[in-house]
Amino acid sequence: MSWIKEGELNLVERITSNILKAGPMPKHVAFIMDGNRRFAQKKNMERQEGHMQGFNKLAETLRWCKHLNIPEVTVYAFSIENFKRTKDEVDGLMELARQKFERLLDERENLEKHGVCIRVLGDLNMLPLDLQQRIAEAVVATRNHNKCFLNVCFAYTSRYEITNAVREMACGVEQGLIKASDVSEMLLDECLYSNNSPHPDLLIRTSGEVRLSDFLLWQTSHSCLVFQSVLWPEYSFWNLCEAIVQYQLNHMSIQKARDLHREHQALQQLEVDQACVAEILQHHGNGKPTDAQRRHEALQRYTACREERVRDFLDALKHKRDSYFSDLCSQSVTA
Repeated sequence: MSWIKEGELNLVERITSNILKAGPMPKHVAFIMDGNRRFAQKKNMERQEGHMQGFNKLAETLRWCKHLNIPEVTVYAFSIENFKRTKDEVDGLMELARQKFERLLDERENLEKHGVCIRVLGDLNMLPLDLQQRIAEAVVATRNHNKCFLNVCFAYTSRYEITNAVREMACGVEQGLIKASDVSEMLLDECLYSNNSPHPDLLIRTSGEVRLSDFLLWQTSHSCLVFQSVLWPEYSFWNLCEAIVQYQLNHMSIQKARDLHREHQALQQLEVDQACVAEILQHHGNGKPTDAQRRHEALQRYTACREERVRDFLDALKHKRDSYFSDLCSQSVTA
């Protein structure tokens, strides 16, 4: 089945969609697509068929999101913890991923028509090389599309992602690209796999489980969380509408929490910058007091230098990540 499922909503769905769009709409929705194995057991089918039905539901859900003007979707496709499953099931999931990314590459013209950008978040080094190459080709082929975005979390857990971000910052300090005082909550956010995306407005988990299972723990700290009992392959347009209504009912409190958090982050950064400037002035002034104008000018200079350091560091990090995908594509061509 295609990644991009064509087709219009029926009349009742269109009316409902228009009513929902009159209120605040999430711009980024994340899904924990849980319940494929239980669906297979319920229908007396092989687990692999359950996973296939789950992918088909993803394509259908992306169509609904498109009609609801939701430009970005993130899905939990394969957790690092899933490697602990039986070899047959893991091998089956890897083969399904190969098939679907090969199909995606066959649909390049359709993806370009819809402006779909595919991003894959996770440690791809854990995957078979041929699958890494297929994924890299899909990412590189669609990286300049900007109408809608699909983020596929594969070989991913949030704790691993955060640990990797801390490692990137430590490496930057060790290489002299940034200072230890530049390390902050905002910088860590920029070092996550998801740094190109706004944080999800709405996270949905199916199957009745009420935990996040190490998915986007950092990014969903101020998101609306909706847990639904339906198994993922049985997910419907109406289930999605129900989740959006939950988001709309809680939109104001969520937005207020986000605004307060941004203000707190900015204040924290200002306090750190002021402390660094005070230390510099004390060192260069031999402990003599400085007037407010001089402190203000020094703060402006320091802030500009810090921002430039951080910008250069993040540019280098982006180049490293982009090169990883480009190098995989080159290997695939020469293989």
